[in-house]
Amino acid sequence: MSLDDRKKVVCQHIDLVWNKGRLALAEQLHSRDFLYKSSFIGRPLDSTGFTQMVQDIRSAMPDLQVLVEECIAENYKVVTWSTLIGTIQKPALGYPPSDKVLSISAMAFWTLTPGNEIQEICTMFDMESFRAQLGLQPRPLAETALP
Repeated sequence: MSLDDRKKVVCQHIDLVWNKGRLALAEQLHSRDFLYKSSFIGRPLDSTGFTQMVQDIRSAMPDLQVLVEECIAENYKVVTWSTLIGTIQKPALGYPPSDKVLSISAMAFWTLTPGNEIQEICTMFDMESFRAQLGLQPRPLAETALP
């Protein structure tokens, strides 16, 4: 498959998961050994754990929308730069509810199999900007790298 096909798989996954909440369809795009790693989760998640995390976040942020700003592919790797926009209406991942519309930048590195299944997603979020938008104090430098 072409690089454009790989980018389409990734963008379809983002739309199904984050924008539409169609998690069962998105899981069909995962390989059997799928792993999700993130700057705000302390351990890798398998497909089931990833699905639960997404459900928790979408439940807390029902108006969440993810816009793909850039998508680049090379071989079996795809990189996305996205902006997440929404409000936290219920506590999520240790953060309080807020009536503020938040904008969070994220970079994700995707690894696909030769059959175009998603094998791994490694996502980095701009958590300090996120915390600042919530009016929270910046974390000390020693903690910055920790979830």
